[in-house]
Amino acid sequence: MFQKLVLMGHVLLCCSFFSYGQESYVPIKLNQLLSSVSQHAPSLRTDYVRTQVQQARAAEVKNNRLPSLQLSYQADVGSNNNVPGPYFGFGLVPTNNGGIRADNNYQAVSSNLGIAAFQWEVYNFGQFKAQDQLAQAEATVENHRFEQSKYDLQSFTIYSYLQLLKLHDLIEIQSRSIARNQEIRQSIFALVKSGIRAGVDTSMADAEISRSQLSLIELDNQQQQLQIQLATLAGLSPAQIVADTTAEKILFEQVKNAPIELDGGRQHPLVAYYNALFDKTKMEEKLVAYSYRPKLFLSGAVWGRASSVHSDNSYGSLADGFGLQRGNYLVGMGINYNLFDLRRKKVKLHTQRLMVDEAGQKLQEQQANIAMNIAQSATEVETAERRLKEIPRQTKAANAAYRQKFSLYKNGLIDIVEVNVAQNMLNQAERDYITAKYNYYLALFHQVVAQNNVDGFLQLFN
Repeated sequence: MFQKLVLMGHVLLCCSFFSYGQESYVPIKLNQLLSSVSQHAPSLRTDYVRTQVQQARAAEVKNNRLPSLQLSYQADVGSNNNVPGPYFGFGLVPTNNGGIRADNNYQAVSSNLGIAAFQWEVYNFGQFKAQDQLAQAEATVENHRFEQSKYDLQSFTIYSYLQLLKLHDLIEIQSRSIARNQEIRQSIFALVKSGIRAGVDTSMADAEISRSQLSLIELDNQQQQLQIQLATLAGLSPAQIVADTTAEKILFEQVKNAPIELDGGRQHPLVAYYNALFDKTKMEEKLVAYSYRPKLFLSGAVWGRASSVHSDNSYGSLADGFGLQRGNYLVGMGINYNLFDLRRKKVKLHTQRLMVDEAGQKLQEQQANIAMNIAQSATEVETAERRLKEIPRQTKAANAAYRQKFSLYKNGLIDIVEVNVAQNMLNQAERDYITAKYNYYLALFHQVVAQNNVDGFLQLFN
């Protein structure tokens, strides 16, 4: 009775794993998943905001050409040891330069001052243009970074979807392995009951069933972890991340009958990013060179003031110091150039040119890496295809060996160990076939990623 209960428990556990993720959820197609990821992936939203920030900074830089107009006003009360009253200086307004009094006089006097100061950097010999170009180059870098992030995320999503399909197949294979182990155990139970076999065979069969179920649990865990990861990116619940297994059958037929058209003329997003980065460093070098050129300014100011000290140095009431009594204006042109910056300019330019060289080397490195990846992926596809053609022979032979060993065992000609070895060999052969098949898909996928032709791969799922 106990043995029957154990057997029933094994069957129920196996069925529960086999039915996981198939209860009532409609499989999600790859294109649907990609669309959800592009809309909800937290990293993409962050990267998009960064592009907007950089565009705003580029627009902000254009305002460097605008003049400044500062409005200031102050009202003061203080001692009168200068003439003709106290105030805080504001740069363009000349300070009081009259004589000082013979004796200290701390009698309170009042004054006020209103200023409108205008300053405009009229011309700086190309610095404005260089600033604009650098700001736009930085925005371009950020845009290409965003495009690369989208490409990487798209590639990761497709890769993960293929892994889900693979795990689905492996779970089915492991379920079949458990079913075979259950079949072996039922035969052992009948043989033991009739006295043909020893009871230890039953224990060995139970151990094999348990080992197979542990493998199923691990596969199920891998599937759930991947579902959680994709659900986070797509803004869905993990239960909704169920791969469409019909897509795999379509994919298998498509890759055999319609090879992917590769377009080697399209620039890889990663190369585009490093190319933009290289251009940015050249703009930085240009700005450094221009920043040491002269600057031509147009300045102007108008101001008015009043004081409670009268023109004859007599003291009026504090109220006399408020209300603008006298006005002045000031206009002028100025040029600013630091002759002693030449050494600093030379060193800074040298540093920036080294940074340009570094960016150029990184660009060449990425171009070389992509060319290497394309060559390696082509070899990977060829090797994976050869494995895929060879594996079915192994599976067919392992299946025949298992059936023969099981038949011999039931006839009392071999022991249970040989049957378990044959069953495990068959299970491994089936797993090897699934692995070889998906390695072939992944090899094709790596090839299109290196060639920047993921769209060609996606067309196989339509």
